Amino acid sequence: MNAPTTTASRVPPAVPDVSAPARRPGTATVLRWEITKLAAQARSRYTLLACVLAPIAIVLIFNGQQTTPSDTIYGRQIHTSGYAMPLFLLAFASQWIFPVLASLVAGDIFANEDQHGTWKTILTRSVSRSQIFWAKTVTAILFTVAVVIVLATTTIIAGMLLIGTQPLTGLSGQVIAPGAALQLVIVSWATALPPLIGFTALAILLSVVTRNPSAGVAAPVVLGLVMGLLGTIGGIDLTRRFLLTTGLDSWHGLLTAHPFYAPLTFGLAVSAAWTIGCLAFAYFSLRRRDITGG
Repeated sequence: MNAPTTTASRVPPAVPDVSAPARRPGTATVLRWEITKLAAQARSRYTLLACVLAPIAIVLIFNGQQTTPSDTIYGRQIHTSGYAMPLFLLAFASQWIFPVLASLVAGDIFANEDQHGTWKTILTRSVSRSQIFWAKTVTAILFTVAVVIVLATTTIIAGMLLIGTQPLTGLSGQVIAPGAALQLVIVSWATALPPLIGFTALAILLSVVTRNPSAGVAAPVVLGLVMGLLGTIGGIDLTRRFLLTTGLDSWHGLLTAHPFYAPLTFGLAVSAAWTIGCLAFAYFSLRRRDITGG
């Protein structure tokens, strides 16, 4: 005969604790959101596609011309060595293209939230302003690094395939073997990354402060042109050394018979100072902002 079931022996089902706070997403989760948003934008995809196609078209155009742009560094050698073309395009991009690429995403990534009034929406996802700031900052820097890598890779491959792998003549007149020339070209392009990250930080600062996507994108480009102009004016050498654009020329010392690294080292320090200063200013500006209207 079965024993009667007592009331005390009955165990009630567990009831979830609805009062427990929801788990806050980590910074890595916020970063994935930002990268996903960036990948969905047509502008970012078209920019990467342009970094693939434009160097090929430029190499084809210059390779088909009889004359050479002799007034630009390595312009005289673009028909004689496939390694000269990437250096020629590196010098050209340093003056006109790099500030645009660095600010294209960074100058819009914060101001876009102001333009669409979505700050309150993203802040209700249990994420802090610090998480949003660093996720957006890392996303912008990753995009800058990606476009430089794509642009450099396409330019180097196009030069080698369409022109050849002939030895390269250094800036001191020395002959550089193809293997060493390829390494120097890769390192030369890599030296552009610290100044470009500095320009990215500058664009982030302007994006946060102005809250205007157009100003965030255009202002760093204008400032880059002004810095480049100041760098060509004599008598202000001390000022020139502390400009972001000066570090973009530091690769010249790698192509001499006796390489010198002082400009590269100083350029790294200047780029780091610009990056840290701009990001710190942008971070505290965003933290102090009163976001109540969107």
